[in-house]
Order: sequence, then structure tokens, then C-alpha cells
Amino acid sequence: MLTFQDYEERVHTEADKMRFIEDLIGEYKASERYKTAVIADEYARQENTTITQYQKLLYTMAGEAVPDNYSANYKLASGFFDRFISQRTQYLLSNGITFNKPGTKKKLGKKFDKRMQTAGYEALSGGVSYIFWNYDHIEVFTAREFAPLYDEETGEMMAGVRFWRLDTDKPLRATFYEQDGYTDYIWRTRKEKTQGEIFKEKRAYIQTIARTPADGEEIIAGENYSALPIVTLYPDDHKQSKLVGLRENIDAYDLIKSGFANDLDDASQIYWVISNAGGMGEIDLKEFLDRMKRVKASMIDEEGAKAEAHTIEVPYNSREAILTRLRSDMYEDFGALDTKNIAAGAVTATQVMAAYEPMDNKTDPFETHITDAIEEVLELAGIEDEPSFTRSVIINRQEEIQTVIQAAEYTSEDYTTTKILTLMGDADQIATVKAEKEAEDIDRFSGEDDLEDFGNEIIGQLEGLLTEED
Repeated sequence: MLTFQDYEERVHTEADKMRFIEDLIGEYKASERYKTAVIADEYARQENTTITQYQKLLYTMAGEAVPDNYSANYKLASGFFDRFISQRTQYLLSNGITFNKPGTKKKLGKKFDKRMQTAGYEALSGGVSYIFWNYDHIEVFTAREFAPLYDEETGEMMAGVRFWRLDTDKPLRATFYEQDGYTDYIWRTRKEKTQGEIFKEKRAYIQTIARTPADGEEIIAGENYSALPIVTLYPDDHKQSKLVGLRENIDAYDLIKSGFANDLDDASQIYWVISNAGGMGEIDLKEFLDRMKRVKASMIDEEGAKAEAHTIEVPYNSREAILTRLRSDMYEDFGALDTKNIAAGAVTATQVMAAYEPMDNKTDPFETHITDAIEEVLELAGIEDEPSFTRSVIINRQEEIQTVIQAAEYTSEDYTTTKILTLMGDADQIATVKAEKEAEDIDRFSGEDDLEDFGNEIIGQLEGLLTEED
């Protein structure tokens, strides 16, 4: 494993640096983390590796395995992995991230919430993602495109390289991020020889640019952050892809389901048993089948011969039972919410909360790591604030609204209005409704008749008090 100390020891010239970057990329692409991240991305895109590469085989009399090109070979890939990691990401982040200060979100960029969802999804999928604070917004690097360089003594990330290429025959591009700036490189292949060169010279993370009609843009000053402006985001303390441990269950589900479909397809074909026709050879049998397909009827020349059609009954119950069991186990192990359990009729708020408990247990450590990453971004941006989250849950809306109304006498009118509109899904109307209610209160006492009636009422109360004293 290459470390930052190796970098300091080996790199003395720009050519040394390019060779080191090539070695770092090569070593990282050979690592288990990278390989797992690539496979996890395939499962997230429902291109499940095991089932798509599965090949049915036949065995000869000599025991040699040969591809089975005759029977059905369906490859049905399930979407469990994408469903699970999407559900956990959106459960925590779909309502956006809330800060104590109103101006914080604007300082982090208008796409901050969306990009944090991407970072969370990629961390769950690949086992890690990286958040780059790029002056006034964040960018997300995945485990499939970013190779970190750690300090072997402290474990701190000191540098890293983001690499990509459009296709295998296209140039390799890489950006090397260091604490004092970043440099773009490109490797082109000419005459079967690959040569690296600087694509853009090293520049600071924070740049002051002057624009003039004559000279255009010109960088006149630059500065850097106190640390590398790239934050590591892990999905939990295990620091590994959520596909680990789940893949075998998904593969078993895909293989059994595909095998069931294959058997159904194969069994749907009618096969014929011809008795008392020992004189028929393979050519005669082929002619018989061809005639049955063309005209749906055939003559058998052999005396006393007869043909009987048969089909195969495929076992169903055992396969359906194991598919149901695998599905249930995957939901339970991942801590995902199976909406089938709460969608069959009206359920109470207590039942809904109980259904969410496994997901809460798995989401809590995810939230901790998301919070830590955001706080590091805030520190890089020079913002003092704290993030908070509102989890997206299914609720018994009628029951929740009734509870708020019953508690209205113990809470303020603003709180009751806000809570009810939020539960109704009209949170964007809160300010409008409050303004309308305030206007109604003002109108109640704005007319002359209202003021006169109100004054007469007060005078009457005062006269009553004076009468009592007399």
C-alpha cells in the first residue's frame, strides 16, 4: 500500500510525480475496495454480476462441461440493492438538511442537499465517498474514481488522485489533490507508447481572478485551506460496502428465480412418446416434429404405432417458499422497511413506529457519519453551525392530526398551525396561512362598529365595578 511517506521519498521531479500517480492508480484499482465498489455499482444498476455471467452447462459422457445452448437461460436480476440503499439514503436526507442559522444553506451552494444525497448513496454502495469543498459548493467523488493517499503514522488523508477516462482507447485523465493545490494530468497513447504530461499547472484552491476587456481572465492571487479540502464519508463504523454479506442472498434469489423461469419455459414444450415405432430413425422423428409444427397433424407409417403428447409439471411450492424466505431475510438483515407489512389496511401510529425501528437502528450510525462529514465541510468553509435531519416516515395522517388538535389547548396557535400543515403535506403554505390568520385578527377590530361595541363593553364593565363599590 502506497502512503504519503512513500510519496515524499520517491517524488523529486514532475516526472517522478506522474510515475507515482500512475502507480497509485494501478495499486488502487487492484485493491479489494475498488473491486467491491465496481461490483456494488453494477448491482445498484441492476446488472447483478453473478446472474449476468451465469452460463448453463451440459456434461458429456466423458464428464466434460459444455455450454447448454438448447434450453432456456433467463437471467433475471433483482433490484434489492438499489432499493435498500436508496431507501436508507432518502429516509435520512430526502427532507434536506436543516441548520440553526438561516444563511448557512445558501453558503454551501444551492445543490448541497442533492449532492449530499449522492454522497450518502455512494458511501452505502461503495463503502466510502469523498466530499470536495470547492470554494462555495461541494462536489462528490466515488470510490470508483478516487484513490486516497494516507499518512502511515496518523492515518490522515494527505492527498489523493481523482482519475477517469471516457473509454479504454481514450486518454487517462487525473487530478492530483494536495494540501497546497491541485494539478491536472493527462496520459495519451501515441504509436503504442503512453506518455503523461501536465494538462493544467498546479493552482490554489481559492483563486482571485481579475477580468479586463483587453486581457480577459487573469489569476492575480491564490490561497489554500489549512487542510486538504476533501472529506471522507463512510456509511458506518464498518467502513465497507453494504453489498458485503448481502450479495450472496441476492445471488441465491436471482438464481432460483431464473431457474424457475427456465424450467417453466422448458416444461411448456410438449414432448412426444411414439410407441411401436422402433423402425423410426432420427430423420423420421425430425420429420414428424416438423410436420406437427406446420400442420398440427402427422401420419405414422408403422403398423400399430401411436403417438402421445406429454408435458412436465414443474414443482412450485418449494421454490416460492425459499424465494419468500430469502426476501424476508434480506429485508431483516439490511434493516429495510418492507411497506407490504404496513400497506394492507389501516395501521396505528404505534404499529408504524414499530415497523421503522429496524431502519432507525441501521440509520443512526449512518447519520452520525453524515453529521461528522458535514461538520468538517462547515469547518473548511469557515461556518459555525450544526446540521440536523428530519427523517421521512410514513404516518397515519388522520391519527396524527387528531393528536395535534387534542393538544392544541396546551400549545401555541403558531405551533398547531405549523404542525397540522406539515402533516397535511402543505408545509410551503405555513407562512401564507399564518399571514391570513393575522389579517383576520386585525380585521376583527378594525371597523368603527367593532371599536364602538368594544368601547361600550369596557365602559359597562367599569360602571359595574363602580356600582359594587357604592
